[in-house]
Amino acid sequence: MVKRVYTVVVGGGPAGLAAAIAFYDAGGTDVVVVERDQHLGGILQQCIHNGFGLQWFKEELTGPEYAQRFIDEVEKRKIPCETGTMVLDMREREDGTKSVYCLSPRYGVLEYQCRHIILAMGCRERVRGNIKIPGTRPAGIYSAGLAQRLVNLEGMMPGHEIVILGSGDIGLIMARRMHWEGAHVKMVCELMPYSSGLPRNITQCLEDNHIPLRLSTTVVEIHGKDRLEGVTIAAVDENKKPIDATREYVPCDTLLLSVGLIPENELSKTLCIAMDPVTGGPVVSEYRETSVSGVFACGNVLHVHDIVDFVSTESTIAGRAAARGGKPLASVPIQAAYPVRYTVPQRCSLSEPFTIYWRSAYPLENGTVVLKINGQTVLKQKFLRVVPAQMQELFITEKHLETLRGYELSDAQISLEVEL
Repeated sequence: MVKRVYTVVVGGGPAGLAAAIAFYDAGGTDVVVVERDQHLGGILQQCIHNGFGLQWFKEELTGPEYAQRFIDEVEKRKIPCETGTMVLDMREREDGTKSVYCLSPRYGVLEYQCRHIILAMGCRERVRGNIKIPGTRPAGIYSAGLAQRLVNLEGMMPGHEIVILGSGDIGLIMARRMHWEGAHVKMVCELMPYSSGLPRNITQCLEDNHIPLRLSTTVVEIHGKDRLEGVTIAAVDENKKPIDATREYVPCDTLLLSVGLIPENELSKTLCIAMDPVTGGPVVSEYRETSVSGVFACGNVLHVHDIVDFVSTESTIAGRAAARGGKPLASVPIQAAYPVRYTVPQRCSLSEPFTIYWRSAYPLENGTVVLKINGQTVLKQKFLRVVPAQMQELFITEKHLETLRGYELSDAQISLEVEL
């Protein structure tokens, strides 16, 4: 079956829902949301802890409550949503339109022919194979997100003697969750000399529950045949290599891995979209349009966010831009100068005020972030402390744009640097 629509939103999580709502409110009424799960809401369905919505709704919500606010708005606008529908492929046609091929329980093989696509597929967790921990392959090794689903949605406990590798936000939250469910969380180990989670989660999840955090420490071996019996941990040196003299055996029946997230861009690559090797997502303009005209990206498929409020803000930008018809990928590149790890957007048109989001490569204190064009300083913003876990914002006003436009943009290059 072939259906023709103006815009297809791939993904019914917080990013896809916010983009669809913004598209509709900007005057674009012909849109459909395609979601592979049986329910809308994405990962927020299993995030039953609070802390969501402080910026977007100005109140504290749980993940399901946050998602339901957007689901209600989608239903109020009667935006069609195809759940249980898997997108298999996407192609650009000779006339510039796009085809999105789906497998639907209602229609079978379904092709959407559209003008625009908004990519909002989210991300997936890194697993043991990504970090190559040696040892046996017993039961009891889970990603933190899978453990979260088992406990919060399925009512199952993965284990009772827990070691967590990685101090990402999901790992920190699951440390607290497992502790509250009666498990003994022995420690959270982190390869880096600093936590990769938000400071508030370190305080609320670990310190408030007296769960130890072992920095510059990793799991070097897994033990057990049928069921996990223990892990060997070791401190690492400045090159992240384990120090043999510090090896320590820790008995446990469960190992949770919170070792990073990977944007789900297998579908994006079928459209030959230019990708950023640092973020793992597409290269976009300030309108979140990719290198393929009419294709937009937002949320964790673009880059991994620390809070969902940023996802909603970014997705609103993409939805509005799609409703306006989109613009070609802007010509002026934005270069991230180390220790700025990356910026989003990576290119800009300088047509209207916008926000540059950026992350640091390591913790920074008492510095200044500097925006330059062809080596000339345009904007400075001081900071007291910046950590990799927290995304930073730099707002480019109309006044800044006037300065930037004074250069020959065909040869211009904008850079974001840090002075300490």
